[in-house]
Amino acid sequence: MEDKNCSSVEYSVQRQVLDELCLDEVAQKGSWSAKPTFSERLKGSMRCSVPRAKEILLSWVPVFGWLPKYSIRENAIGDLISGCSVGIMHLPQGMAYALLASLSPVIGLYTSLYPVLVYFIFGTSRHISIGTFAVISIMIGSVTERLAPDSNFLVNATNGTGSVNTNEQGAYRVQIACSLTVLAGLFQILLGVVRFGFVVTYLSEPLVRGYTTGSACHVFGSQLKYLFGLSPARTSGPLSLIYTLVNICSLLPQTVVPELVVSVVALTVLIVVKELNQCYRQRLPLPIPIELIVIIAATIITHFCDLSAKYNVDVVGEIPSGLKAPQAPDVSLFPAVIGDAFAVAIVGYAINISLGKTFALKHGYKVDSNQELVALGLSNTIGGCFQCYSVTSSLSRSLVQESTGGKTQVAGLISSIIVLITVLKIGALFETLPKAVLSTIVIVNLKGMFKQLTDVPMLWKTNKVDLLVWLVTFTCTILLNLDLGLAVSIGFSLLTVIFRTQLPRYSILGQVPATNLYLDVDTYKEAKEIPGIKIFRSSATIYYTNAEMYLEALQEKSGIQIGKLLAEKKKQDATRKQQKEKTDKNEPTPQVCRVSNLLPNGTFSLEEKQISAELGGQNFKRGVALKLTESPANGFSQGQVNWAYQSDTMSDSDMGSQHDDSIMQASKDSHDKKEPTDSSGPHSIILDLSATSFVDTVAVKTLKNICRDLGDIGVGVYLTGCQACVVEQLERAGFFSESIPKNRLFVTIHDAVLHILNKVGQTDVILVTTIHPPCTLYVPFPAGAPSSCLVNLLFLH
Repeated sequence: MEDKNCSSVEYSVQRQVLDELCLDEVAQKGSWSAKPTFSERLKGSMRCSVPRAKEILLSWVPVFGWLPKYSIRENAIGDLISGCSVGIMHLPQGMAYALLASLSPVIGLYTSLYPVLVYFIFGTSRHISIGTFAVISIMIGSVTERLAPDSNFLVNATNGTGSVNTNEQGAYRVQIACSLTVLAGLFQILLGVVRFGFVVTYLSEPLVRGYTTGSACHVFGSQLKYLFGLSPARTSGPLSLIYTLVNICSLLPQTVVPELVVSVVALTVLIVVKELNQCYRQRLPLPIPIELIVIIAATIITHFCDLSAKYNVDVVGEIPSGLKAPQAPDVSLFPAVIGDAFAVAIVGYAINISLGKTFALKHGYKVDSNQELVALGLSNTIGGCFQCYSVTSSLSRSLVQESTGGKTQVAGLISSIIVLITVLKIGALFETLPKAVLSTIVIVNLKGMFKQLTDVPMLWKTNKVDLLVWLVTFTCTILLNLDLGLAVSIGFSLLTVIFRTQLPRYSILGQVPATNLYLDVDTYKEAKEIPGIKIFRSSATIYYTNAEMYLEALQEKSGIQIGKLLAEKKKQDATRKQQKEKTDKNEPTPQVCRVSNLLPNGTFSLEEKQISAELGGQNFKRGVALKLTESPANGFSQGQVNWAYQSDTMSDSDMGSQHDDSIMQASKDSHDKKEPTDSSGPHSIILDLSATSFVDTVAVKTLKNICRDLGDIGVGVYLTGCQACVVEQLERAGFFSESIPKNRLFVTIHDAVLHILNKVGQTDVILVTTIHPPCTLYVPFPAGAPSSCLVNLLFLH
């Protein structure tokens, strides 16, 4: 075999074969537990001291831990530059994303202010930028439009037509958004308090990326009406995106040309400058704030050219200055938005924690997933009382905050100050800003999410199941809308996990020569099966969903049809019982021979001895099996009957009833389980359970049945590679018994193989004879072979 750059390092380990009982003794397994009991944990949680109070305070309010240690010299400049850059991005994105939520642009500015301050106090990530985000905004917008449609606020309605009372409608939509936000925040706080941060692990990366890509399509479709200056009918529910696109296409002849021109110019400028920022990001100290520049330029041009009045260009409208007093949410709306609130809570947290952990890994610090839930929940709950809608971290702003030198959340504090100044003094200046410009900002910022379409060819090469999850999530999000699409996607993702455990890979293992490695014989050419031993492995945990398939695969791979063999055995037993009754009583008594000498040429010399007197004068039939044990005189003592081994033509049922209890006991001591009647088939099966992380009652019952049924047909069953927790579960379930002792559980496959080979290779000689006196028999035996070799002989009269 060629050496293909294999390591030259070799190792050798010499130890005894370890079953589970020996392992407990050698490794000194104890019954103690390092995990504190419930009472101890309860006492610890109730214990009050100054250090503990400080620890609790720092865990719930992280700002007290890092702010006193803040280094102005190292961090201040970077945080200042980063905060100003992110603050400038907050202004256009806040106003633009508010339109996605079907809210006034000033609500977007509020959302970029209060939650950022709350996260500064309670958050654990140093680089993410909390605030408005396209996906969350469109989820909020789908709820506000569903619960507050235009048809409910028509003024002077005649035959279903009339103007919409935008002020009343806007105020009610703000109430809906704030109630949904507060409820979503309460969900997040509750999950964080009960340490349920791991819930996001059920949202795999392919699912999140497929969902955000599908959401980006919804965002793009919702902004087309502003680009063309159209007013299509609002749709909601499944296929709403399809209906929206159809409506827009039917209304294209009514396009407002000046508004389309504004959109095209703004899109062109934004795309070109953003590409320049990307190409020269290493040379530019700060990215060009092209979004803010476009907003200022468009506002000035629209104001002085009076585009709104002359060309019917839709503008933002009144933006009130100052801050609003906090207001309690409308609790009566909770039942109508509870499902949407939970979906917003989960999606917002999934996006937030994925970004937070990405930056934490890059910069070498830790993000507390449970505290992030609490921080995001407080940001939403408190923000909802100040007319904010639900927030999460934004990829584009977070990248700017990190790339411009931001080191801590002080950058977020500075960005919120810039937003505050805008709300108090500058906000009113943007009243003539065209909505088409805000739409172009939203569409250009969708580039990152649309680039996730490149996941499809990558997943096709790497993992087809993840590709299926991505495609199903993307399709369901587009067709079934955001809330229902998310629920279906999560359900499908969980089904793939079940399918993977239900359809694992089953394999028969073989030994790589001269090693203790056991590999799949179908995958590795050098892996060879050990004669008489089948080693079976499943790639997944055995539990109720796949236990039956595990048994079927075991029979298929090993070639042992348990049910068929058991039926044949019962049939043979019945036939032999009938033959026994018709046995000829005058049949000559067979002679039992004893090995008297091992000749120099490698053969045995067998002398005929009549030992019926030694065995109590009992007469024997054809096919007597003997066990020859060593003696100091000539190497072997007189023969004893060994019922563990059987001939091809005789069974223990033919002879067992004719021998006394001492002979049966000798058989039991020599072999803990009878061998199969078919000498050409496997006599032992090893079940490798190293991939099993737990067992349930169905798995335990299945393993019990396997051991029992295979034992009935003479095949020994051994378990290997069980983890300590699995062994404990087997013990609690009563798996081990007299018929399945614990010494059938081995540490490794190699331990089990050595045990089986040692057992089969003991000083046993199976002699089946019908030879009559007088005779001397010479048995050929390989020269130099050890006396412990197993020899099967069959002599016919």
